Amino acid sequence: MMAASVQVTIPTPRPVSPYDGYMRATVKVGFVIAAIAAAAGCSSDAGDDPAPPAPQATPMGRTFLSTAVQGQAIPGGGPLELRFFDGRVSASAGCNTSNGEARFKADVLEVGQLGTTLLGCPGARAQADEWQNSLLKASPHWKLEGNTLTLATADRTVTLLDKKEAKPDKPIVGTTWAVTSLLQPDAAVTSAALNRVQPTILIDKDGKVTGSGGCNRLTGSAEVAKDGAEITFRLGSTKMMCEKDVMEIENHLTRALGGTVTAAVDADTLTLENPATDTGLVLRARPAS
Repeated sequence: MMAASVQVTIPTPRPVSPYDGYMRATVKVGFVIAAIAAAAGCSSDAGDDPAPPAPQATPMGRTFLSTAVQGQAIPGGGPLELRFFDGRVSASAGCNTSNGEARFKADVLEVGQLGTTLLGCPGARAQADEWQNSLLKASPHWKLEGNTLTLATADRTVTLLDKKEAKPDKPIVGTTWAVTSLLQPDAAVTSAALNRVQPTILIDKDGKVTGSGGCNRLTGSAEVAKDGAEITFRLGSTKMMCEKDVMEIENHLTRALGGTVTAAVDADTLTLENPATDTGLVLRARPAS
């Protein structure tokens, strides 16, 4: 028997290039890098959350004066002054000053227990304290637009303007200042005699001082610091004698204006304090004649 003949073809193996492994590795690494970059891009996009909104501006740190009232009017005519500071509010509508904690929650002003000074005020102004305190205790809705603050309750809407715009600070030089209170270490004192004699001082642009102590005429000079924070007085006066209460006022004024004093202007009010004598004065600008 003849054996069957079988032909087997064996393919010739392709030469292996030394770069094959390198190419495969390069492709694989490139794919991994691209995948990582794509994942990182997706992660970055997902993490780009919108920035939180800016905190709502509140009246804290500012002082406002009422310019209009709709509804129950201010007894005595006002105006209402509201000063917001250090989480508190100070309020005066023409008589006493009330002070208490204040919080702005959403669009509501919440005011804590109020403490109020106890001065007696004439006529309709005697009712101003109740008006201002009832406004604050009613948790009024508030709205601040630039320099305008609006407070609204069930029976009234009060529009107020930032004090710096409503009453810009008066200049120390060239303004006639009338004394309204005498500052002592533990109190600010006023009296019928002080209201009657109304001591005044005027510093002109050359530093010359003129005025009245209530009885005697004041003359001398004053040097005002560039920033207005200090004034150095050199004063003399005539030597007339007047009623005892008037002379006491004049003696206080002379001590308060002896030497260098600190000065602070708030709208039409000037406060002078003398650390050497522990005395001071509160003065108000007189309208220009």
